[in-house]
Amino acid sequence: MIKVEHLTKQFSLNKEQKKEAGTTDKFAFAVNNISFDCKPGEIFSLLGPNGAGKTTTLRMLSTVITPTSGSIIMGGINAVTHPNEARRKIGFLTGSTGLYTRLNAHELIDYFASLYGVSNQMLIERKKYLFDLLDMNEFAHKRIGKLSTGMKQKVSICRTMIHDPEIVIFDEPTSGLDVITAESIIQLIRDCKSQNKTVIFSSHIMGEVDLLCDSLAIIHKGQMKYQGSMQKFREKMSEKSITAEFIKTVQA
Repeated sequence: MIKVEHLTKQFSLNKEQKKEAGTTDKFAFAVNNISFDCKPGEIFSLLGPNGAGKTTTLRMLSTVITPTSGSIIMGGINAVTHPNEARRKIGFLTGSTGLYTRLNAHELIDYFASLYGVSNQMLIERKKYLFDLLDMNEFAHKRIGKLSTGMKQKVSICRTMIHDPEIVIFDEPTSGLDVITAESIIQLIRDCKSQNKTVIFSSHIMGEVDLLCDSLAIIHKGQMKYQGSMQKFREKMSEKSITAEFIKTVQA
């Protein structure tokens, strides 16, 4: 369960940034007073155009950055005041996270499992499940620096999931991937839902959103533009497609 209340992230502006923005303000809001809930056993989509504050929100939820104000409760833990405890419950996948290219997949996954305190038996079971699901066995012993983009993404996902987190945050997990690799990731997201995990899924591919999500929130310029179930979003649509309705919502 994730409960977000009045979440705000404010950044200071330097002289050059003020000039570019055409403002004399000392600060700018990346996220401004947003609230939402994500429940176990459902897929919650957080959507927004580039620069909307979506990635900043996901980074605050994952404890990578600290909010200026507001509260984040992750699996019963206050992630703002107790980030280390919250991290044990979270798996966070983002395209900007690097990999140790001199290690192979087995070595990297073993290393991160040790950081999470995963037992040897659980490590064996989780690696078998994830390597089979993501079709990683053929390249698991190759150095990561020699892998394709899709293979590296699979390693990143395996690292995200190795400790069997109860809360999983996917920030554009299929971006730039081939159809086969993307489908294996879609299946993993479905598995997370069936395992009653709390899942946040962010994507610019509206077909994936329509296929996967149970509820959604749309943010633009740091502010909430829509929040509710996917069913209600479809029912209120006045446009012919999910994409067109999304554009209409952010431009309203």
